[in-house]
Amino acid sequence: MKIKELFTKEKKVFSFEFFPPKTEKGEKNLFRAIRELQDLQPDFVSVTYGALGTTQDKSLEIVKHIQTDMGLNVMAHYTCIGATEEKVDAFLKSLETLRVENILALRGDSPQGMSVEEAFQNSPFRHAIDLVRYIKKKAPHFSIGVAGYPEGHIECTSKEKSLRHLKEKVDAGADCVVTQLFFNNEDFFSFRMHAEKIGICVPIIPGIMPIENFRQLEKITALCGSRIPRELRDYFNRTDISDDDKKKFGIEHTTAQCRELLSKDIPGLHFYTLNKSSATREIFEKLHG
Repeated sequence: MKIKELFTKEKKVFSFEFFPPKTEKGEKNLFRAIRELQDLQPDFVSVTYGALGTTQDKSLEIVKHIQTDMGLNVMAHYTCIGATEEKVDAFLKSLETLRVENILALRGDSPQGMSVEEAFQNSPFRHAIDLVRYIKKKAPHFSIGVAGYPEGHIECTSKEKSLRHLKEKVDAGADCVVTQLFFNNEDFFSFRMHAEKIGICVPIIPGIMPIENFRQLEKITALCGSRIPRELRDYFNRTDISDDDKKKFGIEHTTAQCRELLSKDIPGLHFYTLNKSSATREIFEKLHG
């Protein structure tokens, strides 16, 4: 089912994101997590795509398993880094064969040790908008999602400029926006308000990352530029609190964040699972309890 059609229903859209693991053990953990979240009946799940297409085969393998074998609706990621028209065409054909109708078009991060300029050398796709335009031209039947940045893109000089880039992607044919993770809801509400003011009318879905492993979260936010509120950082850095209590606190904090968002007329929530099920499941069940 095309994701753009989900938002015509009178219900919130819930979705989960997974990434292709690099080891056999990681693959087992991934499929275990998907099975453990499957009965929550997500409206769709997304599967990420490695820099320079390094996990393309694995991504398609996972997409096939989720879409064909498990019967879940999939949004496949695709990134500009290292893309050529021939590679995009082949990927689109693969998705069509699998009957996948949804793509999240991203610029992507350059591989470790490679600059952005090196990664884009001789590429016809330098920005996500280039990919959106190409897909709309070559395969307009796909439903396309793009990324939004409530705190501004880490490489962008201002939030206003970041929003203008988002408007261009939507005008080029994007059907929905999935945001980068954030922890202060006011950042999202401000982002949504300014997006609407400049004419962005497609659904904007908050991206949520359950707070489970704080050290891992610090590494992720350092790469993407999301801010961790001081009160959260201070709490998780305390040495007089057990790891179990910190995990419970993280889940409660994320649940409260989601409840506030859901009370403010958002179209749904997109959970960054990190290929784990327990925290996402607990938060989901608390929201639906």
